[in-house]
Amino acid sequence: MKTCFIRSRVILGRTLSECAVVVEGEKILYVGEHPGDLSGMRVIDGKGLYLSPGFVDIHVHGGGGFGVMDCSPDGILRMCETHLAHGTTSILPTTLAAPLSLLQKAILAVKTASERQDFHTILGVHLEGPFLSPAQKGAQSEDSLYPIGENTVRALLDTWDGIRMMGAAPELSGMEYLSEKLRSRGITATVAHSNATFDEVKKATALGFSDVTHLYSGCSTVTRKNGYRTAGVVEAGLALDALSVSLIADLRHLPPALLALIYKCKGPEKISLITDALEPAGTNLAEGFTYRQKNGVMTVYEDGVMKLMDRTAFAGSVATMDLAVRNMKEALGLSMPEAVEMASETPARVVRAAGKGRIREGCDADLLLFDDTVDIRYCMCGGREVWNRL
Repeated sequence: MKTCFIRSRVILGRTLSECAVVVEGEKILYVGEHPGDLSGMRVIDGKGLYLSPGFVDIHVHGGGGFGVMDCSPDGILRMCETHLAHGTTSILPTTLAAPLSLLQKAILAVKTASERQDFHTILGVHLEGPFLSPAQKGAQSEDSLYPIGENTVRALLDTWDGIRMMGAAPELSGMEYLSEKLRSRGITATVAHSNATFDEVKKATALGFSDVTHLYSGCSTVTRKNGYRTAGVVEAGLALDALSVSLIADLRHLPPALLALIYKCKGPEKISLITDALEPAGTNLAEGFTYRQKNGVMTVYEDGVMKLMDRTAFAGSVATMDLAVRNMKEALGLSMPEAVEMASETPARVVRAAGKGRIREGCDADLLLFDDTVDIRYCMCGGREVWNRL
């Protein structure tokens, strides 16, 4: 049976429309004027709510008490269900730097979960590391950071053809080899946990790097030596048109002033909102809750964010995508279509997820209805109703 959405504010790119949207099977069949005859269709009255493409989170480690590095397909599915409850209809479960055998086990667990999933939310896997800079390790375990070696690269990339994204520090020796392997497999290469200079990042774009992971977090910035200033990853991310950037919009990792700067430099077409969520995301956390990541790093929950125990840095977020969209809209005074673009169309394009992140004929029927506060009232994933709270 076809489903027709009426009386909603439909987000079409950066514009709003009062058009009708018809779904058949897993796809959007029609976007346009009210079709008139609705007989034989299920009608969803949007009651003036926004009709939005489902959110696309391309960097998420856990949620609901479950994480990728648990290497449990059932746990990964529970994690995905947690984020689906907050509007994430497409997700890239993301690894931490870890021993090679554990990374392979985690990759295969995501593969198994993707084969078992009820709602088809898993797009593949995102490898954050293990080729990262110790100087910008953040909450990554330094013991699990690897030099780039041909055998290690082959072993990782041959584990599953569902690897869609890989974060690496482009200043490391062997980057030319890694870049070529990522490029030949269609894997998005993103600058991550990197101490590179501006010029090293610019060189990496020529090798195929097209993105910067959680800008300002785990990123080098301006340094000074003998009076001379050298720009770093942050400045490259802001200045180079060849690079998109992702950011954690939990209002903890970045204050509104820096969010505004990034938005002014890049615009919504070059920004992906991510959660970078850890296992406790989507749960009721008590202040002072402590959690040991699977890489052995201890973290503590304070003031709405996970921190290292010595409080020298954040250690990931407990955010969800609905929160990220709401924060960007309210903190920067953006329109809803501008905020949603960064949570849907842009991240889908970054990881080459065709048919995701847009309301357009032929695209996947991943749809949300929500109000001005991004309180989600209705969710459809792949043409199937997930819940209806209208």
